[in-house]
Amino acid sequence: MTRVLSGITPTGDVHLGNYLGALRFWAEDQHRSDAFFMLADLHALTVPQDPAELRAATTELAATLLAAGLDPDVCTLFVQSQVHEHAELGWLLECTASVGELRRMSQFKDKSAKGGEESSRAGLFTYPALQAADILLYDADRVPVGDDQRQHVELTRDLAQRFNTRYGDTFVVPELTPARVGARIKDLQNPSAKMSKSESSAGTINLLDALLDVEKKIKRAVTDDNTDVVYDAQARPGVANLLNIYSAVSGEPPAQIAERYSQYGPLKSDLAALLVELLTPIQNRYTELSKDPGELGRILAKGAQKASDVAHVTLARAQANMGLLAPG
Repeated sequence: MTRVLSGITPTGDVHLGNYLGALRFWAEDQHRSDAFFMLADLHALTVPQDPAELRAATTELAATLLAAGLDPDVCTLFVQSQVHEHAELGWLLECTASVGELRRMSQFKDKSAKGGEESSRAGLFTYPALQAADILLYDADRVPVGDDQRQHVELTRDLAQRFNTRYGDTFVVPELTPARVGARIKDLQNPSAKMSKSESSAGTINLLDALLDVEKKIKRAVTDDNTDVVYDAQARPGVANLLNIYSAVSGEPPAQIAERYSQYGPLKSDLAALLVELLTPIQNRYTELSKDPGELGRILAKGAQKASDVAHVTLARAQANMGLLAPG
């Protein structure tokens, strides 16, 4: 069975765009592949974090992923920092990568430019080596990625091939495959921008928003000055965004949905009802999990052990091939 690895950082709330664009496919893919899903809390440390907030965000994200359909008896769901092999292999790959390679990473250049390279954390510079370790530890065959992470997976492939050449056959060189991408959901108040953790709360529907707030956000979503309902993503992005959301949930083509409506009001009412129907079981399951933190902890501990059982073998192979002594 093909092994796949994906990860998500516990920063910000999980929103509708995350779910419709990616997470629902994770729930499907876990039944087709040997799937490893990682909560990348170590990556969150590349920028300052409040410890209590990071801890709470990691727990909330784990419960949200489970509520959204991940099954810990089918996939391996784990917290990155609970598997010590990530940090250890990350160092070996830092000693394999060059400064020039890391300096070329666009995310480092973009993020360090905001506050200045001199004040940026060293982890922001080196974390692509840790990300490579995340992937290579599990002998992943495929790493589904969006365009923003393509450069990092290409670096992972380069490091794996270089390590194998220098020290002998050690790592599976993963395929770089496009992530299954669902509807590109836009901000409800600014349909020229994607729905995002950093955009306005009025334009973003979070999976855990109160259902009344979800209805209000849809009914207050911007459309345009016309009164008829037509699907035209370029000329009428506001109503097109609503139709795209409707389409992503229902499976119907957006243009076909538009034909059923002559006014915005009924479209918004029906879409709000559809989203309430979608989110209700997710929120109910989240509430159940939140009431039993002990069970959530056991699920994550089980996932960490499953991940470590695989990662330990890979790390030991890399250490031996690199010339490090085995533990006594």
